Amino acid sequence: MPLSTKQDRPSPADAEAVVHAALDAGVTLIDTADAYAADEAEFGHNEETVARALRSYGAADDVLVATKGGHTRRGQEWGLDGSPSYLRTACEASLRRLGVEAIGLYQFHRPDPATPWEESMGALRSLHDDGLVRMIGISNADVGQIDAAREICGDALVSVQNQFSPAYRSSHGELEHCAARGLAFLPWSPFGGVSAAGSLDAEAPAFAEVATELGVSVYRVTLAWHLAQADVVVPIPGASRVSSIQDSAAAADLKLTEAQLARLNRS
Repeated sequence: MPLSTKQDRPSPADAEAVVHAALDAGVTLIDTADAYAADEAEFGHNEETVARALRSYGAADDVLVATKGGHTRRGQEWGLDGSPSYLRTACEASLRRLGVEAIGLYQFHRPDPATPWEESMGALRSLHDDGLVRMIGISNADVGQIDAAREICGDALVSVQNQFSPAYRSSHGELEHCAARGLAFLPWSPFGGVSAAGSLDAEAPAFAEVATELGVSVYRVTLAWHLAQADVVVPIPGASRVSSIQDSAAAADLKLTEAQLARLNRS
């Protein structure tokens, strides 16, 4: 997302370098969305950026590209449309931008109060049954919505993407619900969001203390903490610099002690 929505976003070449660095570091999941753009005129910018970077990288057959539909843009404003007709149109447009025959993981971006949840889920199931998407995900969903999605989408539903970070843990119930049911849980804004990430040391002092003990960044500790929550957790940190995505990827190899993890969970 930061490759497309930040006011000072990187150049196309630098954005490609960030994606390439992630792949070089062993990252195999790239999360994008059609609405990740500066404004309505650039709708689809991030999907096109990801597709271009993957093409220039070469062999990346083991990379799962996850995109999302259901958010709209009017000028710079964000809107919602979870109607079946809109989701099909959005999915078809994402297929064209990504240059694929079927989207690996297609996620409903956010519940639309104007459309019954069951209708949106039925639309996702139809996209799967018609071969446009291989797997289904939902985002910003509560436990009841997760269960309703499982009922309608069946085994095609594989993931839930909710906000979760050291400062925002109200989705812990959904995380545990996913872990008990074998659904991947993808924490978005794992550092607290673009505006808060720069002050993570101050906002999460316990995480900063552990980072000092281990001689690594607070961001690496935060992602290691995410990964330690459950085997199904796959945090999706945003990055706009090669160095930051390299540091984030290194969290997969950082092991926190039980005592450190307990301190972080209590903080």
